[in-house]
Amino acid sequence: MRLNRILLSTALVVVALVVQVSVLARLHLPGAVPDLMLLVVVGLGLVYGHTTGCLVGFGAGLLADLAPPADHATGRYALVLCLIGYLVGLARPDSGRVRSATVPMLAVVGAAVLSTLLYAGVGSLVGDTAARHVGLSGLVATAACYDLLLAPFVVPLVMAMARRTVSDPLSGDGTAVAGGGDGAYGRTTKSSFRIGRMSRRNRLGGRGRGRGGRLGVQHGGLLPRAGRRQPKLKGVKRL
Repeated sequence: MRLNRILLSTALVVVALVVQVSVLARLHLPGAVPDLMLLVVVGLGLVYGHTTGCLVGFGAGLLADLAPPADHATGRYALVLCLIGYLVGLARPDSGRVRSATVPMLAVVGAAVLSTLLYAGVGSLVGDTAARHVGLSGLVATAACYDLLLAPFVVPLVMAMARRTVSDPLSGDGTAVAGGGDGAYGRTTKSSFRIGRMSRRNRLGGRGRGRGGRLGVQHGGLLPRAGRRQPKLKGVKRL
């Protein structure tokens, strides 16, 4: 990961954790709680890919496991968000840019459902049966609904901020320089290419005119042309 990506991901995860613990967890909504951390991981995974999405998801989940008032085993949510970041990163387009809002919204719904199921499944392995008493189907439905309502305000903003680090010419990826062609480097390359072509044409034209001039001197000056008839003079025999 580049330094600018690490700084941006860390800042977004910390802000999402503070809002999650101080605001969203205190709303006392029925069913699940809106998961702002999940939306940040989805947005970064769609731009950075599966490797960075996996690392960001693990770090975000580990912070959520350690932040109070966490009452579950440490590493449980880190495993869940790590898998979510990896799977969402696999849905990243080859061009790195999502053309429509359908892919992010489907990724949010799938991540909300899968994260709830994985969290409950890992909890059942470590002896946490709270999801059974609350109702797993209700948790899945409310988590998908809350995250889908919150996604239009979070995911596009996260993706827009993440794209700036991808298109940075100093990031070493070469995406904007090689693919865009509209930046400063693209204009310099095109202009230099045009200047090179013009100078080459001028050199070739100068050579052609020089050759034609020399040939014209030879044809019209000292050497007779092949197709020219010699004038006949009366009383003089041709040698």
